[in-house]
Amino acid sequence: MVKDLTQGEPQGLLLRFTMPMFISVVFQQLYNIADSVIAGRYAGEDALAAVGASYPITMIFMAIAVGCNIGCSVVISQFFGAKRYDDMKTSVSTTLISAMALSIILTVAGLLCSRSLMYFIQTPENIFEAGNLYLKIYIGGFLFVFLYNVATGIFTSLGDSRTPLYFLIGSSLGNILLDYWFVADFGWGVAGVAWATFLAQGAACILALIAMVFRLKSVKTEKSPVLFSVLMLKRIGLIAVPSVLQQSFISIGNIFVQGLINSFGSSVIAGYSAAVKLNTFTITSFTTLGNGVSNFTAQNMGAGEVNRVKEGMKGGMKTGLFLALLFLLVFFGFGGLLMSLFMERESAAAMAVGVEFLRIVSPFYLVVVMKLVSDGVLRGSGSMKEFMVATFSDLILRVALSFLFARFWGTTGIWMSWPIGWMAGAVLSLFYSKRVIKRIGCST
Repeated sequence: MVKDLTQGEPQGLLLRFTMPMFISVVFQQLYNIADSVIAGRYAGEDALAAVGASYPITMIFMAIAVGCNIGCSVVISQFFGAKRYDDMKTSVSTTLISAMALSIILTVAGLLCSRSLMYFIQTPENIFEAGNLYLKIYIGGFLFVFLYNVATGIFTSLGDSRTPLYFLIGSSLGNILLDYWFVADFGWGVAGVAWATFLAQGAACILALIAMVFRLKSVKTEKSPVLFSVLMLKRIGLIAVPSVLQQSFISIGNIFVQGLINSFGSSVIAGYSAAVKLNTFTITSFTTLGNGVSNFTAQNMGAGEVNRVKEGMKGGMKTGLFLALLFLLVFFGFGGLLMSLFMERESAAAMAVGVEFLRIVSPFYLVVVMKLVSDGVLRGSGSMKEFMVATFSDLILRVALSFLFARFWGTTGIWMSWPIGWMAGAVLSLFYSKRVIKRIGCST
């Protein structure tokens, strides 16, 4: 269903629009967590560490896909809000062609460089080969990941956050079943985890693309849209490239941090791997809300409804702070129980690392959610310079302090650097988003 976000009460409309996206995140992260749970439970602590060691590298590839998702969805939302359906379809086809070409290039480069990347992050020898195998299989299926994320961005830009949910639920449940089958029954270890993800994401991608084609056919245009436009690619790139850089630099920063963590041994890697999956689930939930605010902002900016942008931001903040409080209570109060899902009690050192990480970062979810909602307004309004400044300030500070604090407090110091970076980024994002709304309001 195509939905116009320029009509209706903003807060309730935003909540209904983002709810399916939240559920999508739950299922998407569910099978990411299932990878680690099944690896740790049925293949051992080293298998959990191997999957975790390659995780920041896989997130670089995911970051590029998500950045393109954000870039295309903002532009398509603006055209949809302005009722320029010919341009909207041209932007869709231009995005798909570009995404396919880029994903093939990245797949070839990733397969050629996988071992070098694993050496770069100082992966311990006892988990190196397993981690490299997981990484290669993941990269081999990157085309599916990329195109699925782009298709999701297209659906949400049309106000349809439900259709991607249905495919993701099926993909997630299939991934978990395949995980268990390949690892627990067949004994394929880390390779089984990787192949389960490959097959599940491939199925979701193909089904999403088919549904997207039929959905676009239902949007009538006066003439046949241009299939590929360099000018349209430039317009998409103005949003997508900063988004890709933001997502990629965060992942690159995480690679440096992962290299630092890897120097503390496989028990620390395993504990961090489990805890960071839970943290990623939380941050992805907040990012999804920010993406919903971004689409809401873009459609209403296209329609010239600036006051609705303000209301949408307020509604996003209220929803985000409520979610942040829930995650805080669960992670701070039940961190040990959650970590026990990933590993046996015999892995006491790894469990202690994970619990400490969650208890240090979770109180500051209330801060990071304000940043990510504000980022949604900046992206939706096309204010990418301000968006980049706020994001890179957070990243640079977090990475630099990780290495500094680790000298004095070990892994505890690394965890402490996260909240400081979040706070700096939140202050800048809030300041810039309010200034942008004020500036746009004065110009209309």
